[in-house]
Order: sequence, then structure tokens, then C-alpha cells
Amino acid sequence: MTDYEPNDAQQELIDNTDGLYLVDAGAGTGKTFTVTRRYANIVSQPATTPDDVLLVTFTNNAAAEMKERIVRQSQYGMRDLADAPIQTFHALCNNLLEEHGHDAPTYLGIDDRITDSTRIIEDDLVEEALFGAFIDRFSDDHPEYDDIFRALDTPTELRSLLNQLAAKGVFPDAEGWYRDGDHHLDGDFAAFKRQFDELNEPRNDGRKQSRLRSKLGRYGRNKTYLPDAPTKSEVRGSGKQVPDVLARHAFEEDRSELKEFVHDVYYAYLEFALQRNYLTFGMLQLFAFVLLCENHALRDTVAFEYVMVDEFQDSSEIQFKLALLLAGTDNLCVVGDWKQSIYSFQYADVANIVAFDDRLERFAAELNDDHERVGFPTQPVTTIELVENYRSTQELLDFSEHSLRVPATNRDTVDHEALEERLVSLNANATHENTTIEAIRSDAEDEAVLAKVHEIVGNEEYAVEGDDGDLRAPDYGDIAVVTRTRDFGRELLDTADEYGFPMAYEGGIELFRTDHAKLLLAWLRILETDAERGWAVVLERAGYTLDEIDTILETDAYPEEMAAFRATLKSMATLGGIARRVFTRYGYDDPTADVVLDTIQGVHDETLQTRGDLIRFIERGIEAGSTHDVHAGAGTNAVTVQTIHATKGLEYPIVILANMNSGRFPPHGGTSATITYDDPIGLRQRKVFSEKAHGMAHVYDNWHTDILRKCLPRNYDEERRLLYVAITRAESHVVFSAGDDPNTFIEELPVDLTEFTPDLSETDGGESEQTPLHVEMAVQDGPRSHTPHTLMRDTVFEDVEDGRGTAFGTRVHEFAEAYARGDDVTPRTDDETHVKQFLDGLDGDVLIEEDAYLPLSINDEQVTISGVIDLIHITDNRVEIVDYKTDLGRHGEPEYRKQLSVYYHVVADAYPDHDVSASIFYTATGEQQDVDPLSLEALRQLVAGADSAV
Repeated sequence: MTDYEPNDAQQELIDNTDGLYLVDAGAGTGKTFTVTRRYANIVSQPATTPDDVLLVTFTNNAAAEMKERIVRQSQYGMRDLADAPIQTFHALCNNLLEEHGHDAPTYLGIDDRITDSTRIIEDDLVEEALFGAFIDRFSDDHPEYDDIFRALDTPTELRSLLNQLAAKGVFPDAEGWYRDGDHHLDGDFAAFKRQFDELNEPRNDGRKQSRLRSKLGRYGRNKTYLPDAPTKSEVRGSGKQVPDVLARHAFEEDRSELKEFVHDVYYAYLEFALQRNYLTFGMLQLFAFVLLCENHALRDTVAFEYVMVDEFQDSSEIQFKLALLLAGTDNLCVVGDWKQSIYSFQYADVANIVAFDDRLERFAAELNDDHERVGFPTQPVTTIELVENYRSTQELLDFSEHSLRVPATNRDTVDHEALEERLVSLNANATHENTTIEAIRSDAEDEAVLAKVHEIVGNEEYAVEGDDGDLRAPDYGDIAVVTRTRDFGRELLDTADEYGFPMAYEGGIELFRTDHAKLLLAWLRILETDAERGWAVVLERAGYTLDEIDTILETDAYPEEMAAFRATLKSMATLGGIARRVFTRYGYDDPTADVVLDTIQGVHDETLQTRGDLIRFIERGIEAGSTHDVHAGAGTNAVTVQTIHATKGLEYPIVILANMNSGRFPPHGGTSATITYDDPIGLRQRKVFSEKAHGMAHVYDNWHTDILRKCLPRNYDEERRLLYVAITRAESHVVFSAGDDPNTFIEELPVDLTEFTPDLSETDGGESEQTPLHVEMAVQDGPRSHTPHTLMRDTVFEDVEDGRGTAFGTRVHEFAEAYARGDDVTPRTDDETHVKQFLDGLDGDVLIEEDAYLPLSINDEQVTISGVIDLIHITDNRVEIVDYKTDLGRHGEPEYRKQLSVYYHVVADAYPDHDVSASIFYTATGEQQDVDPLSLEALRQLVAGADSAV
């Protein structure tokens, strides 16, 4: 794409650099080529430099690729562009806050500041664990919301709601909602009523009941409503339509307590994150937006003369508004393809590009309602359509348009009129028109896919274009198998292994569903409660039959070697040490083991979770299918397996779109969250707790929400767009495959579905130069973080034969916290008695479980060490730091000194007028040992050494 001359539409965009532009860049139309040429043209103008031009992309890889292309097309070298604003929204906001936004939280009434050491949490699993720690504390501190918490399936589900509101641009402040953002939460009855009326129209010229009345035929089924709920006959009425008054009756509901609850959770979580010295991606955008809205002088200073946003169909509402706030002139150009908007689960809003003109005008007016923040006119907007496709054949392009017209289920309807209004057909620039489009069905679908691959490889009927431009027979590496969901791909990979097929998975791996994580979870369960679930997994892994396992569990006659290993693990003091010992025992020294260990250690370091907490964390990860990126080294000649989402931006000569089965594409089910936000019905609660209704305490279904959600259209448009994206990844050939229940898509597409009997008897798997599995671990932006545990050597604890394990230590710490807090608890062990006697002897104020953050500057880089102090004892002129240890010996003292040293410097800074000391309280003996703290310079050297060892 770098050597050809621009076509007319591309040249128009390259040449026209000033003004408002909306670019409809269809699949394979040379978007990146054109955008980078346009950028090069802009910076070639007199008095214009890269610092004047903001180019926003949606991945770091895309930003790097654009810089490389710009270097080839302009006078600027890579060093010149190193700090140029060619970056993601997240990186842009991070830079803005680092340089100008330390006090941004104060605009929301939050006292804490963003600091040079504030870290960015990129790992979703770590953030989930942090949010879990927060919401546990919040629920304890807010008994007024007990009834709402009782209705929640899992409190951590609120994190997704907060992220959704942040992407919408809805933020809390100390007084309520920033810039009256709560009007979004109230919903829009007029817009809802239009949807209601359309769905309530009788069908077949009035002879058939409306779709809404049909949907409400299931009203109340398997539901338990409060006594004020209308009956099914009242809801549905007696005619072809439901009563018109139902719209208002269902929509109007007192949500004041729900809004207060969400506000308080939201605001407290922002405070919690800042206290813990971290931000998430959503918070970066939130605080950058608030900063730009409130600091008018700064906004004028940082505004750009030119703003271009790539992949605009993937932008959220707040990102659209950020682009407006950063545009100093009307030289704003957005580029994208609404047909490839497939990331609504990441809060992308396709309306940003579909309704660009309307949103541009409306968002500018909202931002300017109290002060001029967008200083340029929002009209006229010039639309340029890139329609020349450089990837696929014309037959494939024409076929891909059909995917946007077909229903996703037998109840789905397509708005053909709206579709045809915005659909722009693409023209192929392919050298060869060699296309195969076919569909196969087999009860053994994974074997059928492999047999089809075997049939394709080396077959001239599926010829692909070679590097020299001539057609050649395909290899394994020319083929990609793509699926809507991840599960089929993993099963296919297992089948491929059985037959020796060269096949590799590219995309998110479900980290906690790997054998590594399952075995670690099993041993943690054994250590925590001797759980049969743990023993069953371990014994089965060792080769015992089900009958043998049942006998072992009934008699507790565990194999001697396993019982000894359990004892070894119980004596170990650290979770990291336990995990490493388990992986060593089972020979897990591959990258997956490294990532499981890294993730667990990261979660523990950030949250200081107990073993029981970690078990629940892993269980939630398994249940949710939490993923990490994995690139399984497809090798030089192997089939690639991916989800459709993972293929975005990629291309393959041959695509096999597999698992085209009902309930799989589209997937069954919708959101299971208890508290939801949807346009236009706003914030809603699906379930409510009451202890007054029907004379019993119970979690009831909310009839309002049940009716309202029946009125919302199931958004199958995105499923059609996913189908379109999958098809347009192919250059020459597409094969669909289904099992015993083909989906509506494959039945409605203009392709014949043929029975296929797989025969794998002659497969030899081919040859592939495999590369090793490589798992990508998230790399944090901004300052690195440590805990005292990361500075301590676990090895000093691992050979201790008389250790009492982390579970015992956790119980002692929990007692100490409860007793210091004044709870009615009684010592159960000598250790707890010693703790009670120690606490009874204190004569000052005490702080318990206090967060500690120590920022350090190391080699011109900011690093934060964070931890939790067990106890701080404060008198008039003295502050005493106390850390409880349940060790029976003094072997850990040199390592504990590092931990206490961190706490010492934090407390000394907070109490400059007091004498500060640090000590270890050994609960086994009741002895208190003073610790001579290390200097700050010594801690810096420890951190530098820990970093260099990573």
C-alpha cells in the first residue's frame, strides 16, 4: 500500500487539510495510507510542526505504525516524532494530567491530587481485585445501602456500570453530578415513547397483535414481583396492542435512592483510587475531560491547530467531546467505518460516526452552555467516501454487503431503509477474481473444519495470490479460522493437537481456565479448608479413577506424598512461594505459568488479599472467562485461530467462519447485571430487596425494568457488523461451517449449506516451524509500583519447617483488627491472647490497617511503594508503628526490616513533630522487637535491584 499513487478520493482527503471532514473509509480502502499522507502534507506547510497536529489512534501498535509511515512520507525522522502527539486517547490524557492536571480531582470536590507517582492500572484482573477490596469496604461503611447490596448478585458488577457511565461522560462531584450529568440517568421518556409506539403497532394491517404485546406474553413467567406489580392482563390489555398508559406507568419509578447509591459508590471509588495512588483508563479520560472543561486558560494553551481521529467508529461519547475540547480550530477530521463498529462492550458508540453532524452540533452546544469551549462553527461538514478496496475480490465485497441485510434470528427485523441510506458499496482493485464462497454442516464440526483445511491446502481451486502477483495453491498459513466466541476455537485447537494439525490460537487466553491455574486453585482450596473440590482435582490429575477418588475422600487416606506436599505448602508464609512450589512440582515453567504467577502476585501486592480472597478471585476469573493476550506462535506455515474481534484490521487469503450455530452467533442471553444503564430508559434496577412484602424478606424482580427492557430493541446490528468484519478479512475465499443447529445468518445468506462428512484418515498435519508460546503481559504506563513484599526475599521463609502458614496468620491479624476496633471478640489461641494483652496496654490513639504510600525518585523515574500498616499507636509526642508476625522464629527479621522501613518513612513524613519508631510484635511469644529502619537511599537501592531482577 505504500508504493501506489493515491486514488481520487484519497487525494482529495490528502490535499484538503482545513475544515471539518467526515471520512467514510470502508474495509481495505487504504485508510492508514491516506491518513499518514494527509498528516505529512499538513506538517509540510510553513510554520506547522508535529506539535501542532493531534493524531489519535486506538492502539499503541497503530500509533507506532503511523509514525513509521509518516517518517517515510515526510521530512521528519523517528526521533522528531518520538514525542509527537500521535497516540491513543489514554496516552494523551495521561500526558495531559502528568503535565497539567495534578489538581484535576479538586474540580469534583476531591481533596486528593494526582501525583508524579500515580500509576495506571492496565490489567483488568488487578483492577477487578482492587475494586473488590473497595466495594467490600464501602458496603461495610454504608449500612444505609444494605438493601441494595442484598439485591446485587455480585457487588463487583458495579465496576462495569461505573466504566459505562465514565465513557458516557457522566461523573459525580461532591455536590451531586458534574455538569448535571444525572439527566442521563433519568432517561428520556419522549425517546422511549417513540420506541414503545413503534413496537406497539399492530401487524398485518391490524389483524395481528403488536410485537410488544407478543413479547409481554412472557410477563411474570418465573418472576416474583412486589404486591404493587400490575397483573399480566393489566399489562397486555385485551386488544391487539398493550394499553398506551403502560409506557408512562412502567417508565415512572422513584429512582432517587438508586441514583444516590450509584453516586456515592462512584465518588467513593474515585477517592479510593486516588488514595491508593492509581488511576484506570476510564479515570484518565474523566479527569482530563474535567480539567479541560474547567481550566479555560489551559485549554487554550494545549489546543491543537489540527485534530485527526482514526477508527472513529470505536470512539466513546467522552472521547468525541475530548476531541472537541482539544481542537483549537475547525480543522477536525474523523475517519472510520460504521460497518466495522464492533466494540460496544468497550463502550464504543456507533452513533458518533453514524450521526456525526448531529452529535457535533449537540455536543458543542452542551460544552458551550456556560462558557465558550468550542470556538469554531460546526458547519459545514464535508464527507469523503473511500470506496476502492485493495484487499478483497468484488464477489466477496458484494457478498459482504448481504451480511448487513440479513436477520440475526427469526425474530429479528432489519431496517432496510436506514441501512440503504448510509451503505456505500466498495469497488475491488483486485488483480484476480478467484473467489470461493461456500458453507458446510457437520455434526462433528471441529473435525469438519480440520478436514476442510486439509482439502484446501495445496488445492488449486482455492488458489491465492502469491508475492509475485501470480496465483498459487494455498498453504496452512494462508488460512484463518475465526469465531464469534472463544470457546469453539479452544476446542478446535485441542482437536488439532490430536491430529497433529499445525494450528495456533491468536488472541485472549482465559488465564484462569488453564491447567496451571486450576491446579493452583485446587491446592489453595486444600490449604484453606481441605476442600474435597481441591483434592478431587489433584487426585484426578495424578491418574486416580473416580471410584478411587471417592474412596480416598471418604476415608481421608490421602497418598503419603501428597499429604507431605500439603504439609510443605502449609508451612510456607507467602502466596508467591506457594504458587512457585506448585508449578515446580508439576513442571510448569512455561510463559503461561509466569503470567498466572505474575497476575496473582500483582493482585496480592496491590490488594494484600488473603488466601481465601485469592481463591474467590480465581473462581470469579474462571466464571467470567477473564482473558490475557496470548500469541501462540503460529509459525511460518500454520492455521491461525481467532475471534472476530481479534481479527479487526487483519487480512487473510482464506477465512473459515466457524461455529455458525444458534446460540453461538449471536450468543444467547443479555446482561445479567442487577443495576443497568440503557438509553433511553436510564438507570434501572432489575431486582430489589424487601423484608416487608408478603411478610418475608426476599429479593424480588422489578416489574418496571422487566417491561421497559422488553421495549428496547435487541441490538443485532452489531452482530451483523461482526459478520461483515469477518467476511471482509478474506482476500479470496470464505467458508462457513456449522454444526447440528445452523444459525439464522447462515440460513439467510445467499450461499448453499451442504452436508460435509469429515475424513481425517489421510492427514499428516503438514510441517510447521513453530515458535514458542508467548503471553503478553500488560506494561504499565507511568510510574512503577512496588509493595514491601516485592523487596523481600521469599526464599528465607520457604525452608522453615515449623511455620504455621498464611491461614493461621490471617486469623490472628483479623482478630487483632477486630479487637482494636472494639468488636466483641474473644481470644481463641495464645497468639490472640498476647495480642489482646498488648493492645490493652496501649494508652494513646490507635490507627488500624492504615494504607501507606512512599513515592521515591530513582534514576529520574518515579516509583511508589505501597502497603498496609497493621497498627499505628499515637501519643502526644510519639508514634509507634507495629507489625504483627506469627513466626515461631526470628528468621524473617532482615526481610521484615525492609517492610517496616517503608512504613517508618511514610509515618515520619506524616508526623514530623513526633518521635517515630517501628517494631515487630511476635504474637507467639508476646515479645516486641524494635527495628532500626533503613535510610531512603538504601530503599532506593533495594527498589533498583528489584527492578533490574525483573
